Amino acid sequence: MQVRKLISMAEMTVERRGGRVFTAEELKKATNNYDKDRIIYQLGFGSTYKGVLSNNRVVAITKYKRSGQNMIEHLIKEVNDHLRLSHRNVINLIGCCLETQVPLLVFQYFTNGTLHDYLHSGEAPKLSWTTRLRVAAETADALAYLHSVYDYAPILIHGDVKSANIFLDNNLTAKVFEFGISKKFGSLGEAELTTGDEVATGTIGYLDPEYFHIGELTDKSDVYSFGVVLAELLTGKKAIVYSGHHQKEILSTNFVYSISEGCLWQILDNDIVNDANLDHVTMVANLAKKCLNLKGEERPRMRDVARELERIIRSEIGNGNGDI
Repeated sequence: MQVRKLISMAEMTVERRGGRVFTAEELKKATNNYDKDRIIYQLGFGSTYKGVLSNNRVVAITKYKRSGQNMIEHLIKEVNDHLRLSHRNVINLIGCCLETQVPLLVFQYFTNGTLHDYLHSGEAPKLSWTTRLRVAAETADALAYLHSVYDYAPILIHGDVKSANIFLDNNLTAKVFEFGISKKFGSLGEAELTTGDEVATGTIGYLDPEYFHIGELTDKSDVYSFGVVLAELLTGKKAIVYSGHHQKEILSTNFVYSISEGCLWQILDNDIVNDANLDHVTMVANLAKKCLNLKGEERPRMRDVARELERIIRSEIGNGNGDI
């Protein structure tokens, strides 16, 4: 009875805040009965599917594995949180389905691909330096917004910042996909994973090294992950590359080492070297290095990262590089 009451209240809240309550049948149809070929994102807590609604609108549908009253309560909070978000560079939650055993979340979906596609697929057009710089600034601004959206205490942590979670629309504007795996931190640093999982999610190559020592994600964890994205934008290299005999190259380590040894230019994307103001490239590289500091307390806050990128952009425009 308590769960049914929670769901009824959530449905009213969703509709009051402009969201849509979907039926289980229409989302099942939209995903072709949750065909595994429709999976666009998968972690331990569940999967996100590409769905096509009856009006041909493409959406992303997150389906969780766990059930129970605690899980439902967490997801209802997640729905309420997402419907309050309003930022041009954060992908919106459209609505949810509350009649299934575990609630389903339905997000906007952009078919133009992700930043990862543009940097690493070899099929998407190359991104110019000015576009990369703008996408970096937009992403930083979106993350700074998430970290500060709650005026009254908890910080909203993304928890899985990476180039594959940054979509680009038809104008190559950054759209950060949050996927409903965020964590909230109160003023005392006590964490509550809003999906109800006990272990934080993240992606190897982007995950804050401090997590392995303290077992917690913080707002500075997002800063570290964003530093890896900056390194990707500067080098065109993947966050982690596996080769034979279980060998792997970690971009963050190589990037920081290259700056420390004065050989940054050897790992930069050739397109950037030929296209960019190298003074500005150096500024962005040094900013990325600060983000990648192994000590979270010594990393800048996301709002300071966003401000620095905006300052570099203003300098680009002042040097006659046009509107970026």
